[in-house]
Amino acid sequence: MALGNERLTAAAAVVLLILLAVEGVTIVFLRQLMSVHLFVGALLIPPVLVKLGSTGYRFARYYARDPVYRTKGPPPALLRAMGPFVVVLTVVLFASGIALMVAGPSSKNTMLPIHKIGFIVWLAFLGVHVLAHALELPPAVRADLARTTDVPGRSLRWMLLGVALVGGVGLGAWALTYLGPWAATF
Repeated sequence: MALGNERLTAAAAVVLLILLAVEGVTIVFLRQLMSVHLFVGALLIPPVLVKLGSTGYRFARYYARDPVYRTKGPPPALLRAMGPFVVVLTVVLFASGIALMVAGPSSKNTMLPIHKIGFIVWLAFLGVHVLAHALELPPAVRADLARTTDVPGRSLRWMLLGVALVGGVGLGAWALTYLGPWAATF
C-alpha cells in the first residue's frame, strides 16, 4: 500500500510540474495569456487535491503507527517542517486566485497583493520541495507506467489522475466564464 501511495504521489507531482510550468509561462505573458492563466489555474485544483490527499494519507498512516509506513520512515526533517507551510501556502495561493477571479478586477487592490505575495513565498517553499524529490519521480512513475504487477492498484491510480484532469478541465471551462472583466482591463 505504501508503494502504491508513493507512485500516486509521484505521478500527481509530474502532472503538477507540467501544468505549473505552463502556468509559469502565463505569468510572464499575463496580458496575452490571461485566458490560459485562468484555465490552467483552475485545471490545477483537482490534481493538487490528489497530491495533498496522497501526501496527507502517508502522513496519517505514519503517525497512526501503521507498520508499513513506519518502516518506510518519515520524510527528512526539513521537508517535514516545511510540509505545513507548503500546504497552507498552496491553499492561500489557490483561494486568493479563485477569489480574485470571481470578484473581478475591482478586487485588484485587496486580493492581487495576497495572490502575488502568496505566490512568491509559495514558490520558494515549493522549489525546495521539488528539488528534494526530483530524483524520486522518474523511477516511481516509470515503474507504474511499465505495467508491472508488483504493486496493486495501478489502474485505480491512473484513473484517479485522469478523473482529476477531467474535473480540472471542467473547472478550467468554468474559470473562463470570468475572463470578460479581466480581458477588458488590459
